[in-house]
Amino acid sequence: MEDRDFFQERKLEAVDRALARLSPLETDCILCPRECRVDRTRGQTGVCQTGSLARVSVGLLHFGEEPVLSGRGLPAGSRGSGTIFFTGCNLKCLFCQNFQLSWLNEGQLLTDGELAALMLELQSQGALNINLVSPTHVILPILRALRPAYRQGLSIPLVYNSNGYDSLEVVEQLRGIVDIYLPDLKYVSSEHSRRYSSAPDYFDKARLALQEMYCQQPDLVLDDREIARQGLIIRHLVLPGAADDSIRVLEWIAENLSTSVGLSLMSQYHPCYKAPAEIQREITREEYHRVMQRALDLGFENLFLQPEPFQPDEHLVPDFRRKQPFRWKL
Repeated sequence: MEDRDFFQERKLEAVDRALARLSPLETDCILCPRECRVDRTRGQTGVCQTGSLARVSVGLLHFGEEPVLSGRGLPAGSRGSGTIFFTGCNLKCLFCQNFQLSWLNEGQLLTDGELAALMLELQSQGALNINLVSPTHVILPILRALRPAYRQGLSIPLVYNSNGYDSLEVVEQLRGIVDIYLPDLKYVSSEHSRRYSSAPDYFDKARLALQEMYCQQPDLVLDDREIARQGLIIRHLVLPGAADDSIRVLEWIAENLSTSVGLSLMSQYHPCYKAPAEIQREITREEYHRVMQRALDLGFENLFLQPEPFQPDEHLVPDFRRKQPFRWKL
C-alpha cells in the first residue's frame, strides 16, 4: 500500500498545480464549454447559477451506484459511496431527474472548510470513495477543499461524476487528483443535444474530455473486494425513441476508447421537469434490449446493466426535499 504521507504529498502537489492554472479562469469564467465569461468572484453567475462557493444539497452514503462504487453485495456497514450532490449545473437537460438541484438550485452554500469536513465525515462513516456529483461548475471550491481534506487524512478514491460537458483544459489539470472518472456520454446527435440540453456542441466537447479521462485512467482497477480504486466508467442513459443514437454512442466508445472501460447502460429514464412531449414516457423493454444487445455484440468487458423496464417506485428518481432522498432496495 502506498505510504500515506507520500499519498497526501502527491495529491497536494497535483491540487496546487491545478489551482494555479485554473483559479485565474474564475474571474472571466471559461471553466466549462459554456464559457459564460462572468466574474464569479464578484457574485456574477452564468448558466450554472454558481458563484465562488459550492452549494450542496446533501452528502450521504449512496447504495444505488454501480456495485464497484457502492459495494452492493458487501456486508452492511462496509458499503456505500460517499456521495456529495452539488446544486446548479452547466448543462441543464430538460428531462433532468435531479431538477431540484440542477435547475432550482436548492441547497446550502458551504465554505471550502465545510466542504472538506463533509468529505472527511463521509470517510469516517465508512464511505468507499468520495463521489462528486455535478462537479464541473464547482471544480475550484472542490480543489480548494481538497487541500485541508488531504492534510487531515482523506485517503479514499475521488470520483468525478459529471455530465460529460467538461472543458478539456480543466480535465487535463485533474491528472493525479481524480482516481475514478464517471462521466455521462449522453448524445452523439447534435440535434438531440440542442433540443434537450441547449448544447449542440455537446458531443464535440464531451468526446475530447472523455479521451483525456481515458488517457489518465484507462484501466478499471478493482481491489480484492471488487471495489473500484481507479479507472473510467462511462454512463449512458437510453432515451425514448433514441436507440439509434445510443448505439452510435456505444460504437464511438468502442472505436475511439476501448471495450475494456466500464460502461453503465441505464434504463432509468423517467419524464421529469420540462421533458418535451416526444419523451413523455419511459423507455420500452425493446428499446433497452436493442441497445444492450449492441453493447454485448461490441464486446464490452465491464458492463453494468439496470433492471428494465423502469418502475416508478424504484430508488432511481430521488426527492431531494426529503431527509432521505432515495428509497433504497438493499
